[in-house]
Amino acid sequence: MTKIAKTKEKEGDVMRSVGRRKRASARVRLSPGEGKITVNGKDFKVYFPYFEWQNIIMAPLTAVGKDKTFDVSAKIVGGGQKGQAISIQLGIARALVKWNEDLKKSLKTQGYLTRDARIKERKKFGLKKARRAPQWSKR
Repeated sequence: MTKIAKTKEKEGDVMRSVGRRKRASARVRLSPGEGKITVNGKDFKVYFPYFEWQNIIMAPLTAVGKDKTFDVSAKIVGGGQKGQAISIQLGIARALVKWNEDLKKSLKTQGYLTRDARIKERKKFGLKKARRAPQWSKR
């Protein structure tokens, strides 16, 4: 078992991880390169046009100073744009920890390794939505 773990941390290998947020699920591949990020086959600046979403994705790489040393490829399914960006962020952070365990402390303190567990609440019977009750009429 220990030999497998050691071979995964080689510098030339590809690190894979999964990040999730609400309904969004991202499969992330981290490989040594020059800093290119692709999402579903497109450049991430085309896929995520807003600067805020681009910063969310880049945050774990810039936090550890590896934004120009890794190429990131992500496949995303489901969710909205911001949820997808946060799921990629979590996937990148997890892949960085797989690559080098020493980065875990700095990523954890900044909150990049924490999965936001909030999801949509289910609809209950007798109600119109999760908590919305039918309109009440006195007579």
